[in-house]
Amino acid sequence: MYRTLLTAAWLISCIYATIPCFWFAAHPFAEKWRARRRSPYIVLVPAWALIIAAVALISSPWHLLRFYSTPLTWIAALPLFAIGVYLYRRAGERFTHAQLIGRPELEPSREGGLITTGIRSRVRHPVYLAHVCELLAWAVGTGLVVIYVLLVFAIVTGAAMIRMEERELERRFGNDYREYKRRVPAILPLPRRRRDNIEPANGQELAARS
Repeated sequence: MYRTLLTAAWLISCIYATIPCFWFAAHPFAEKWRARRRSPYIVLVPAWALIIAAVALISSPWHLLRFYSTPLTWIAALPLFAIGVYLYRRAGERFTHAQLIGRPELEPSREGGLITTGIRSRVRHPVYLAHVCELLAWAVGTGLVVIYVLLVFAIVTGAAMIRMEERELERRFGNDYREYKRRVPAILPLPRRRRDNIEPANGQELAARS
């Protein structure tokens, strides 16, 4: 039974760790994707599935290798899972499903704004932070070597992904996003007291997908 849990954790982590790869296929070619008549997700989602399968295949020989083996580590993992769920829930407030999966960036018919209220008044990319929390929770809980490797991979590629996405957001929203970027950190949330002293730029309610 525990072996099944470890295998499931490894497969879930393969999905989380390859999320940046999905955006590497999307953001550099955003203008080309917008020019297509059909939704780019018809191509991007199967491509991402192939990447997940490739990562799983490459890592499969070591997917049960562990740094440590004790059920007590799940005690430390549970708060990380809870933080991730909390961030996902807060990040979804005032966001449509289309915004959360990035359709405004890739489809010209989709409209997107820039929300700087709620959780995004404390951190610019709560969804990416939630991804890292969930992946870290699986790593801590299972002790699997492969998940720690995937975590490092996700952090490195995620940092590049954030820079890429923010260049896109600056092109779309200009000075509004640059001012927001100046006031609010990308990943580590602002303390509540400091957040309470921050007002949205120009009094607007502006929204970044991540």
